[in-house]
Amino acid sequence: MVYDIKIYGNESLRTVAEPVEVITPEILEILDNMVETMHEANGVGLAAPQVGIAKRMFVVDVGDGIIRKIINPELIELSDVVENEDEGCLSVPGVYKPVKRSVTVKIKYQNEKGEEVIEEGTGLLGRAFQHEYDHLEAILFVDKISPVAKRMVSKKLQLLKKESGRN
Repeated sequence: MVYDIKIYGNESLRTVAEPVEVITPEILEILDNMVETMHEANGVGLAAPQVGIAKRMFVVDVGDGIIRKIINPELIELSDVVENEDEGCLSVPGVYKPVKRSVTVKIKYQNEKGEEVIEEGTGLLGRAFQHEYDHLEAILFVDKISPVAKRMVSKKLQLLKKESGRN
């Protein structure tokens, strides 16, 4: 099932997600639907708050042959080396701006079997981990762009907010 992706201005994007207490068949179905939704939208990641579910989980597919279903993630290490690369977001359509992110990140999470996984991500994978983790904390990439870039997209953000039903 493909979910509707919540757009900038929707309050679910500004709600800090709650931990997943138990990995139930319902949670697994939500994760499967999130993967389908992400692929349908040609995204590389999708967090539960983006589909109106305030749970600490996200999915990532950076094209390396592995679809990651990440539950209750923790960022345990961020490299001091940062890159300022363009980012976009399925919840902020049409906006792409540079965001400073650590080049390498180490993340701890549960997979869909409930197993603890510690994984290091670099490049696109590291960036996706950080971007999707931010969604769980109610942070959007446009919150992290430079003041000049923010001014450049402010009209677009106001339009998105209006379209999502909030003025």
